[in-house]
Amino acid sequence: MTKRTNANRLTDQSAAMSVAYAKPRAIAVSRPSVNQRASDIFVTVDIVIFTLRDGDLKVLLVKRDTSPFEGRWAIPGGFVQHDESLEDAAARVLYDETGVRGVHIEQLYTFGRVDRDPRGRMVTVAYFALVPEPLALHAGKGTSDARWQSVYALPEMAFDHAEIVGYALKRLRYKLEYTAVGFRLLPKKFTLSQLQKAYETVLGERLDKRNFRRRILQARILEETGERLSGEGRPAKLYRYRADAVAEVKARRLFP
Repeated sequence: MTKRTNANRLTDQSAAMSVAYAKPRAIAVSRPSVNQRASDIFVTVDIVIFTLRDGDLKVLLVKRDTSPFEGRWAIPGGFVQHDESLEDAAARVLYDETGVRGVHIEQLYTFGRVDRDPRGRMVTVAYFALVPEPLALHAGKGTSDARWQSVYALPEMAFDHAEIVGYALKRLRYKLEYTAVGFRLLPKKFTLSQLQKAYETVLGERLDKRNFRRRILQARILEETGERLSGEGRPAKLYRYRADAVAEVKARRLFP
């Protein structure tokens, strides 16, 4: 009797184990394969381009003429093709939509909120670039207009592009304090006053003139050109960024 009871128990346990393992197998079969799920996810690139104009920090926007968000402003962007890298896609999209090419592009961040695009699952790799002066623009494929817009007065934006621009501005401010990235917003020759104005515009705050000049000159990243900018009052010295200067200043902030 005891042996039969133990055998019955073992049989019952084996049956329970079989049922327990059968459930996950059934669920797994009903799910799409990894390749099927991956094919539903699309990769795009979006580009934030900053420039200084009329004493303001501006960003390049394009006006969409297709759904979704037809009529809204957006940053230049598009889908990544199967035969191109992210960097190549960014350069292609930038030229196709705006006619801008030959500017330095730096990867910013990846944005992948599930509901960021009503067309489906879209993951975008954002880039940002700095140009020393506004470039000639033209509306490209999928857009009806292109313009430079104050980063401090953005219109209603398509997708999550307002968030992307805001993140790019934070990154630019951070890099401005620790690196020489700000010189990409200036012409090759500039005065210290022009340089300070550029930093104040991006940082959104006033900087002490004496302290700014002392720190920037102590950093040894500038050199005099031997030329002066004539105008009202005493002609100001013209400087340029030293080609052999160390771009990264990791030990301290350049400016308060």
